[in-house]
Amino acid sequence: MCQALVVGRLLFFASAMAFWLAPAKVQAGGLIEFPNLEHGSPAQLLGYLARPDQGLPAYLGGRAAAAPYPAVVVLHGCSGFSSYNPNIADQIASWGYVVLAIDSLSPRGIDSRCSRPGPGPLLEQAFDAYAALNYLSRLDFVDPERVAVLGGSMGGFSALRVVGHELVTQHSERQFRAAIAYYPLCRGPQMVKAPTLILIGELDDTTPAKDCQIMVENSRPEGAMISITVYPGAYHAFDVAQLDPGIQTLGHRYEYNRSAATDAEAKVRAFLVRHLAKPDSANATTR
Repeated sequence: MCQALVVGRLLFFASAMAFWLAPAKVQAGGLIEFPNLEHGSPAQLLGYLARPDQGLPAYLGGRAAAAPYPAVVVLHGCSGFSSYNPNIADQIASWGYVVLAIDSLSPRGIDSRCSRPGPGPLLEQAFDAYAALNYLSRLDFVDPERVAVLGGSMGGFSALRVVGHELVTQHSERQFRAAIAYYPLCRGPQMVKAPTLILIGELDDTTPAKDCQIMVENSRPEGAMISITVYPGAYHAFDVAQLDPGIQTLGHRYEYNRSAATDAEAKVRAFLVRHLAKPDSANATTR
């Protein structure tokens, strides 16, 4: 096994789930298979669907409001889908959201993208997010007008692309209401069509915070607002609790930072409430 793949798996301390090879039928809750965009490859994509009124999310305090619920699409990092992603999905679902975490690598026969520069962008991942949006929009317990996208590292880069002007114009029928990017790769000036939140560590040497600050400073004024929080003393993957203590590998540092992770979680929750709440009920998704 190549070193890059080992590193990718260490970042999330879990191997790819073997049961992806035989996904369950589409149903409300658990593992699902859903259709890709027309002419997309592969024809079917895989994901983990969590509802606030079922399973662990309900036990943790979900179902803050009646269906149809707002929703969040979650995009993974370069190491692929792991137990980290369902955990995130269950947590967000417990706040009152339907959450679909996508596996963008396994259906394409890819183990990892971490050997590429930065977080190893997978351009198809952004289109997968729109396939997920289309799927969620057909569920009677989801409000298709209140869906956000969230990603970390490679997934953060993809989240920025998802709400970027060029991609949005290709999917004008369905659009995301907001985007959240944890420590994304930031390239050049950006025009986003939905409010966007970037959360990144000051010491991140994998996806430098300075690049994101420059991108935000040069963002086009006719676009939606991009907010950024840079956490002092924090590295890449600062929200991954298993990275305590941190690791140094391939010239980069990956380390959990409790203070940054806690603050980021609070900012994400408030951001989702602000942008996905029903217009007549700003506190619809809070408890």
